[in-house]
Amino acid sequence: MKLSRLYSNKPDLFQPMDFVQGLNVVMAEIRLPENRNKDTHNLGKTTLGRLLDFGFLAKRDPKFFLFKHLELFQELIFFLEIELDDASFVTVRRGVDEATKVSIKKHEAGHQDLSTLPMAEWDHQDLPFERARDLLDGIFDWRALKPWSYRKALGYLLRSQEDFREVFQLRKFASKHADWKPFLAHLLGFDAKLVAQHYEKEQALAKQQETAQTIKNELGGSIEDISKIEGILLLKQKEAEKKQKLLDAFDFRAQDKDRTKQLVDDIDERIAALNSERYSLNQNKKKILASLEEDQILFNPDEAQRLFEEAGILFNGQIKKDFQQLIAFNRAITDERRGYLQEERAEIEADLKRVSAELNTLGKKRSEMLSFLSGTDIFGKYKQVSDEMITLRADITSLERQRGFLHRLQELRTDIRALTDARGYLQTQIEEDVERQNADQNSLFSTIRLFFNEIVEEVIDRKALLSVSPNQLGHLEFRAEILDESGNATSADMGHTYRKLLCIAFDLAVLRAHSTDKFPRFVYHDGVFESLDDRKKENLLAVIQRYTEFGLQPVITLIDSDLPARADDAPVFSEEEVILTLHDVNEQGRLFKTKTW
Repeated sequence: MKLSRLYSNKPDLFQPMDFVQGLNVVMAEIRLPENRNKDTHNLGKTTLGRLLDFGFLAKRDPKFFLFKHLELFQELIFFLEIELDDASFVTVRRGVDEATKVSIKKHEAGHQDLSTLPMAEWDHQDLPFERARDLLDGIFDWRALKPWSYRKALGYLLRSQEDFREVFQLRKFASKHADWKPFLAHLLGFDAKLVAQHYEKEQALAKQQETAQTIKNELGGSIEDISKIEGILLLKQKEAEKKQKLLDAFDFRAQDKDRTKQLVDDIDERIAALNSERYSLNQNKKKILASLEEDQILFNPDEAQRLFEEAGILFNGQIKKDFQQLIAFNRAITDERRGYLQEERAEIEADLKRVSAELNTLGKKRSEMLSFLSGTDIFGKYKQVSDEMITLRADITSLERQRGFLHRLQELRTDIRALTDARGYLQTQIEEDVERQNADQNSLFSTIRLFFNEIVEEVIDRKALLSVSPNQLGHLEFRAEILDESGNATSADMGHTYRKLLCIAFDLAVLRAHSTDKFPRFVYHDGVFESLDDRKKENLLAVIQRYTEFGLQPVITLIDSDLPARADDAPVFSEEEVILTLHDVNEQGRLFKTKTW
């Protein structure tokens, strides 16, 4: 599968780009002298790789230049035409404004312009994003990648400058090793299923260990021996059963505690009423007694006459007679009133006697009931046993909770042991597989490492080693190293220039090793000649051109100042190989014919 054409619905803004079968060169010419010493020129040679990724349905990223500068590109619709293994073609239509809707059409002839094709004539119209990816995956049919999607390999096929930092772990693989190492192992011919299962077991093990630690924290350092918990719980349960039987054995006969309390409350109310009545009666009695005392006539006429005679005053005759008549009149009135008062007094005393008798009876009854409620030994004992039962039940609940935690902890420990054993078994199998693939000179990995060394040695005249080995945890470690004359690894690969060379060599070696498989045939490398001396540039160019003979389609970008110097200004590339020339004179020299952003 190769690239065929990239174009848009606005050719005046983005001109069509036709790819050729062999080497494809995107040349950036720095024509203005003031720009020759600049590190970046914003002509668009690096942007091309991002556009290809967009056409291959990269996810919508707000930081991606098309979406970051939506005001410039909103109306653009891109079309990526791809040549399939059977020489037919498929075109992917994807707009910037509705980037999650994709249309797809298969056709027999290449280098078509479907930008004006009515939507009704597309085979698949406005597909949802994930559905479009699945459909393309089936159309491409890169069987050598299965069970992974075609998107997984694109990181190695579309290398930007940022992707030359690491040979194996690409910028898009910045996540966990479990996300990319199994795929890379598969790409190199190892049993990726073992590697993936090993990571799965390891992740499951870590999750179970985390859960077990959480349970230990819940236990708070309490007893972790299930036997002790079960023993203590049994003793507590038996003790609770005994106390419950003791509570059930209490006999309150006909007396009901709540009812008795209610009776006591009623008696208190009656006693209060009687006391009030007795107080009222006593007050009335006191008033009657006071009235009876006031009704006594204390004046005596005979004594008054004797007192007057001693004083020499005449007190006889009509005066004495008038006093006697007045006294007799008052006595008659008082005798009648006193009769009423005496009758009322007798009634009050009878009522007081009745009230006192009832109060005595109620007081005795109240005292007995209060004694029954709060003063008897049986209720004190009942209360004590009840309190003990409450404590016991709380202890039993806590122990049962701990027992549940410990049962779960035991289950987790069983799972952890099983997962640990499974991980260990997988680690052994991975080690055996790696050893087998390394020892087999005809294995895919041995083939790739030979091609890899061949490329590096041809370019810089130094051997290079591609190695894969499991570490102590069973994880595969991938290394790409440049060797010295004695065959020892050097630090030369740590430099950016040689690290880029190792990346290019790895990508080409993998493509060549899979040349007979259902596998992509193109690769994009940005700034391929930067920092190399002329001799090494010529060597690398010779390697790239030779790899086109294996049916590969390298796409490289470079600045004209990075071209190797040749006598008589002989061209480095043929006219067919240079598919796009960019320059810094004006906007027409940029990939997008517009102002820089």
